[in-house]
Amino acid sequence: MRCRFRTWAATWALCLAFLLPGPARSQDAGNPQDRGPGLATSMFGTYIEKGDLLIYPFFEYYLDDNLEYEPADMGYALAQDFRGRYTASEGIFFLGYGITDWLAVEFEAAVISARLEKAADDPSTMPSEIKESGLGDVEGQVRWRWMKEDLQRPELFSYFEAVSPQSKNKPLTGTPDWEYKLGFGVIRGFSWGTMTARAAGEYLAETSSTGPGEFAIEYLRRLSPHWHLYTGIEGVEDEVSLIAEAQWHVNKNVVVKLNNGFGITSKATDFSPEVGVMFRIPTSRP
Repeated sequence: MRCRFRTWAATWALCLAFLLPGPARSQDAGNPQDRGPGLATSMFGTYIEKGDLLIYPFFEYYLDDNLEYEPADMGYALAQDFRGRYTASEGIFFLGYGITDWLAVEFEAAVISARLEKAADDPSTMPSEIKESGLGDVEGQVRWRWMKEDLQRPELFSYFEAVSPQSKNKPLTGTPDWEYKLGFGVIRGFSWGTMTARAAGEYLAETSSTGPGEFAIEYLRRLSPHWHLYTGIEGVEDEVSLIAEAQWHVNKNVVVKLNNGFGITSKATDFSPEVGVMFRIPTSRP
């Protein structure tokens, strides 16, 4: 618990550090060369401009050899933590639209197939293997930019996310009740790359609880007109992962994204590779 709050607080401290004004160095601040003029989206290293429609179908795989679970959460009468082997594959469809140069909306839906293998020391009546499949998370976001980056100050943005309840009778893959998240972030461009720090608070309707949500520190670098590199540390509570992504910009409107997550803490998913193709359709720009 202490580690969770230290990491979350460190992210906010970095956010505040980005807010401090600095000297007007030639191109070390107010430098959008890695990202362009768009508004940050929830997709790693991806920005959206006014009138842009983003369509992103992608596939993600999960492997965790020590997933923490309670048999009671699966419907079996033992409220004790165990570690089992978890694998899942998920197909996700993402839509984003830039309403203005300061406001964007997103929608995301997933189908998932997951399997949990019971821990060897679990004495409950839970079966040795549980399989579930069906509709995964269905969520939407509103994202807005408070202030654009210039030579004296970073970019400031916020986002609000709502996840709807789905498949309540499937504890392994379902969402039992509404989940809400409100986040804040800062972006600053430098000659050596672009840094982003963000953190959020969340509310879970199932337990009527609030607390720190996700946090992240991110780096984006445009290596060439066709290749961008993203890396970041992202976490929720004590589940912290290292994310690495290569982006192949086939042209202005098509991007192939190759991504993998590596669990840093024991409760994070060990490996979570992702692959997808993003299409950008400018609906109001030439």
